Amino acid sequence: MLAIEIQDHARKLYAARGVGAIVDAAQKAVALERSGDKKAAEDWRRIEAALRLLQGPRAT
Repeated sequence: MLAIEIQDHARKLYAARGVGAIVDAAQKAVALERSGDKKAAEDWRRIEAALRLLQGPRAT
């Protein structure tokens, strides 16, 4: 998946689910890893990383 597609998926998922989107992406990646679909799991890990960037820094 292209970087622009990763960012687009992340933005849409974040808009729909908020911070819960990070958990959704991580769970999807784990499920794909378990099923043996390494390429799709890698894409979802990249979406997860993009979602973390969208979330921004944590306040302390």
